[in-house]
Amino acid sequence: MSKLKILYIEDEQSLGRIVKESLESRDFEVTMLTDGKDVITTFEKLQPDICILDVMLPVKDGFTLAGELRQLNTSVPIIFLTAKTQTDDVVKGFETGGNDYIRKPFSLEELIVRIKNLLQFSTQKHGTVQSPVPLGKFIYSPSHYELKLNDTVRKLSHREASLLSALIEYRNATITRKEIMLRLWGDDSVFNSRNLDVYITKLRDYLKADPAIEIITIKGIGYRFMVG
Repeated sequence: MSKLKILYIEDEQSLGRIVKESLESRDFEVTMLTDGKDVITTFEKLQPDICILDVMLPVKDGFTLAGELRQLNTSVPIIFLTAKTQTDDVVKGFETGGNDYIRKPFSLEELIVRIKNLLQFSTQKHGTVQSPVPLGKFIYSPSHYELKLNDTVRKLSHREASLLSALIEYRNATITRKEIMLRLWGDDSVFNSRNLDVYITKLRDYLKADPAIEIITIKGIGYRFMVG
């Protein structure tokens, strides 16, 4: 079996060497860069299974890189490593396409668990919808993160698209909040619960042009996505 490939971007070289060697000892194949300069070229050549990006990087920061990577690949898992503690910074990371984040300093065991969880969820998603989907008056294209109404196209963030895809899978049925949070973030923490509320509100706003589409809250359980 071929090794799982990790693209790891870290400008603290001493930390980077420790993390790289630890991951390699767990049978991962790790390519490490120390700035944002050649990340896109390396990504295209390597086609990694997962990316780990430090947020504060020379040349290009991790948020910028994640946005560029998402233009090339909408599904590869991305983990941010950040010393930042502000909620706005974490939300920005999710908005640019990140799947998870770890605050520095972190334990290597925690990083490895996060990597395995994301790779597991990524594998499970292979059966999810990718072709354009009619949603009442809308056409949703999950592979391009687009929601189209007549001649108007709205670009969705990675997180918005992931949420809408999950709701579509459970169309006219109930999906629990826990299931959604595990799919989108890999855990059902209070922080992610608040994030979910924000994204549900956004999707409701985007879809309000068609009254036949409803995201109904099932109190204490989850949501039912209704398309008339």
